[in-house]
Amino acid sequence: MSGVGRKTGHAVLVVSIWTGMSGVALASAEPIAKGRIAYVIDGDTFRMESGERIRIAGVDAAESQAGNAKCRRELTIGNDAKRRATALLEGRIVELARVGRSYNRTVANVRLEGRDVSAILVDAGVARWWPRGKPKPDWCGGTSSARHEADR
Repeated sequence: MSGVGRKTGHAVLVVSIWTGMSGVALASAEPIAKGRIAYVIDGDTFRMESGERIRIAGVDAAESQAGNAKCRRELTIGNDAKRRATALLEGRIVELARVGRSYNRTVANVRLEGRDVSAILVDAGVARWWPRGKPKPDWCGGTSSARHEADR
């Protein structure tokens, strides 16, 4: 046989799709990585033991730094978000599916023990869904997590 029409090898393409947002899927360009979180920076950002800064994809937590918060309410919610994220994540091993870069941080879908961290934070009321291309959630107005849930 000349080899024409014969298969000599197999190619397998695996695409990991993680999302905390229905209707919006973020495909990972890199394989899923595991690592330990050194410390939490704020409600949606942490630093890995490797030194890499990770921004959790698809959500926004209120600012926990007075200079970045737009109002006292945002600062209060932001400090609560940081406390909850710290209790949940600090020192823990997580899985990362990197999806991009933002402000010198890696943006990634994050899983802890098989659970989507963005969904955990939204369910706790300390983060809101923030689909790509949509305006950032307003922490100073009267909008609720439930309203942002409906927008996702």
